[in-house]
Amino acid sequence: MILYLSLKEIWYRLIEAGIKIEEYREITEYWTKRLVGKHYDFVEFTLGYPKSSDLSRRMRFKLNGIEVKSGNPDWGAEPGKIYYVLKIGERVYSL
Repeated sequence: MILYLSLKEIWYRLIEAGIKIEEYREITEYWTKRLVGKHYDFVEFTLGYPKSSDLSRRMRFKLNGIEVKSGNPDWGAEPGKIYYVLKIGERVYSL
């Protein structure tokens, strides 16, 4: 199963460059329903909300699990805040 996530440009570019290896989602009812008890094999990131025909703004990675912990402030996490932390694996391909 594929988890689809839209990102702001700064985070998209850091993941694309292989620098940012985690993505964070707040622990809310919305994200709990979307993430807990489900198994995702891949995560597909989009730069904003591109048209379906715009493949230059999409990339897919293996998802190496989801943890609940604090994140790296350099990658957008608030210090000391607990998140769902998506562990980004190897790039499967750029679409």
